[in-house]
Amino acid sequence: MCELFIKADAKLWESTTRSLRIDGMVTSVRLENFFWSKLEEIARRDGMNVVQLITRLHHESIDAGHDLGNFTSFLRVCCARYLDLQLAGDVSTDLSQPIAGVDAPAILGRERLKYH
Repeated sequence: MCELFIKADAKLWESTTRSLRIDGMVTSVRLENFFWSKLEEIARRDGMNVVQLITRLHHESIDAGHDLGNFTSFLRVCCARYLDLQLAGDVSTDLSQPIAGVDAPAILGRERLKYH
């Protein structure tokens, strides 16, 4: 089992730092390449680039009252949730299907039942 993880391409867990501008402020985000590729995939599905996606997630997180003390961890969890939602069948694996069209309230309702 571990061979699947141990012998994976080492570039997946190498980190890359990207500088981006959110609301006129330059910030740096350091993530493993695997997570950058998932963020690019998520963004592309809804016609955005990664900077646009991250900016939108940042704004919506603030609007929701989240503590953004570790925004990088939040981005990693977003990627993991994306993959989990695909496995559950709640988000299509068809990359031409936008994520914006999913029934978020229904999905979140099912998750609440599942985890509580």
